[in-house]
Amino acid sequence: MNLIVQGPGLIREQAQELAGLLRIKSIEVISARAFRFKNPPLEKQVVETWAAERQVDHAWVPEGRRFADLRLLAMDMDSTLITIECIDELGDMAGKKAEIAGITAQAMAGEIDYPESLRRRVALLAGLKESALERVYQERLHLTPGAEALVFACKRSGVKLLLVSGGFTFFTERLKARLDLDYTVSNTLEVEHGRITGKVLGNIIGAEAKAAKFVSILKSLRTTKEHSVAIGDGANDLKMMAEAGLSIAFHAKPVVRAQASCAINWSGLDAVVNLFE
Repeated sequence: MNLIVQGPGLIREQAQELAGLLRIKSIEVISARAFRFKNPPLEKQVVETWAAERQVDHAWVPEGRRFADLRLLAMDMDSTLITIECIDELGDMAGKKAEIAGITAQAMAGEIDYPESLRRRVALLAGLKESALERVYQERLHLTPGAEALVFACKRSGVKLLLVSGGFTFFTERLKARLDLDYTVSNTLEVEHGRITGKVLGNIIGAEAKAAKFVSILKSLRTTKEHSVAIGDGANDLKMMAEAGLSIAFHAKPVVRAQASCAINWSGLDAVVNLFE
């Protein structure tokens, strides 16, 4: 088992400090802000305490796991691939951001049923002009730091990319075209006469649908879960993450961090690549 430590403020001297604590003579430099410890003693509490005090990400990863061996990488959209929750921003334009954001937070923490939470939030958007969707995309939607580097690494290694979202097709389809993603699954807002009606068309894409899409693509690629990664931040990502060979909680809620293979709390999405050899 290898230990990966990385972080936006991590320096070599700090990595050497950890090596001393673990009684390791050498470390492998992955990048200026990421280091690999080969087969260190499994002193997990020591590492966890050290990393938390320094705001450093750490992960225990089986030796020999190569990025080039992956076939599928799936990630959530809101607060994972992008920095915002799109529905919260739409709520802001409808004058109801605080109310909608409160429901979003409860849903992501697993405190309320996701489909019901989405219906309640979308209902609050009733009457909002359809043009608000384009405004959110153009004015407020930003890729998470490291997102393009992760996508590039996947393209270079032939890893298929799936974008999953309990959010809306308006955004996932634009990101699919922008980043040349392979697959998407998300919800469709009903719009009539240029205004959002407050309803979602068809079945709601929640935890079960995300997981089902992930599994179906694995089957279509004729590969197994060992060759897959799933990245998410909210409770509605957990079922999908459970189907992956490696699950990564990205800047996630505690309920997600507790169940994931590892967590990235401080670094960008490009940190995912550093978990592999």
